[in-house]
Amino acid sequence: MTMELTKAEQAGLVDCLLDMGELLLKCGAEISRVEDTVSRMAKAYDCLRADVFVITSIISLSVKFPNEKVLTETRRIYSSSETDFTWLEHLNHISRSCCQAPMPVAELRRELRQVASEEKSFGMLLLGSVLAAASFAVFFGGTLWDGLAAAVFAAGICFLQRVLGKTEIAPVGANLLLSLITGVAVGLVCRAVPAIHPDKILIGDIMLLIPGLAMIHSVRNILGGNTISGLLRLTESLIWAAALAGGFMLALMIVNLL
Repeated sequence: MTMELTKAEQAGLVDCLLDMGELLLKCGAEISRVEDTVSRMAKAYDCLRADVFVITSIISLSVKFPNEKVLTETRRIYSSSETDFTWLEHLNHISRSCCQAPMPVAELRRELRQVASEEKSFGMLLLGSVLAAASFAVFFGGTLWDGLAAAVFAAGICFLQRVLGKTEIAPVGANLLLSLITGVAVGLVCRAVPAIHPDKILIGDIMLLIPGLAMIHSVRNILGGNTISGLLRLTESLIWAAALAGGFMLALMIVNLL
């Protein structure tokens, strides 16, 4: 399908493509997926060429249209990525629909804004966190009481993440603070209730905070040739993990001093 785009629509298309890339990054998509999706969508609108460069904090896009006009834009990404497969599924559906039958630019903009405005289900996040923490605590040798305690603290972690997410605290600082508060709380409760084991509870709860998928995506990016993006994400993941470990170690030291 051939679409004749006006100058305003061409500029709007570039903006929409950047929106698509930004939303994909925010929901945790790997770099290769972001670049491939943006490139395919640009070609679906009969663009002669689309050069996309993506790292975790910047998207640079240069598009050449059939009238030989070239538009280049760069967008800075400030927010950190979070794994959200619901967003990813919706964005994949939009990209496939555009590749099969390109929709008008105005409609594409509305579709992307609708995805961006979708509120994440806190109830599902809370349920998943509680089940995951309790399961890991029992899996690693804890008792049912350890699993129940891990579930309670997992609920607290979810609420703290929601509160810290509304502040301007950097993700590394938020993870350090979150692990510190959780570690101190677990240590104090386990002192009051000797029947539960702090190590099993912490193992279950720390699984909610470790950036495992980010590390996997970073290695995949490196192996796929996106070395810069992979190294940036790997470094970010390792710093996050170090902040978590430092927070829990500091919490144990505080509890031992009390």
